[in-house]
Amino acid sequence: MATKTKKFKEITLYITPNSFESFFRKFSGETKKYDFSGISDLRKILSNEKARILHNIKTQNPESLYHLSKLLGRDFKSVRKDIKVLEKFGFIHMKPNSQGKRKKLKPEIVLDELTISLKFK
Repeated sequence: MATKTKKFKEITLYITPNSFESFFRKFSGETKKYDFSGISDLRKILSNEKARILHNIKTQNPESLYHLSKLLGRDFKSVRKDIKVLEKFGFIHMKPNSQGKRKKLKPEIVLDELTISLKFK
C-alpha cells in the first residue's frame, strides 16, 4: 500500500525597515520570489474569506466554482477573484471537469501544510 506524500509550502518573510521579501518554496524545491511592500499585501493572500474558501474546498469538496460560491453565500465574481489569487500562489489547482457539453473547473487544494516564518534583518 502506497503512502501519500505530504505537500507543503514554506513562506519566509525577511523583514527589513522598508519592505517584505518573500520566498515561496514549491514542492519541487523551486523558489519563486515575491516582493511585498507591506503586511497588507500578505493579508490579501491570507484573508478570512480565502481561509473560508480553503476550508470549504477541503470539507465540502465542491464540484465547481459556482457550487463553491453557493456554499459560501458569496457572489461568483468575488469568489473567482479570490480563487485566482490562491491559484497564483500555489494553494489550489483548478481541475477541468466536463459533463456533456458543459465544462466546469473543480477547485482542489494542493497543500497539506503551510508554514510562515518571519526573519528580522
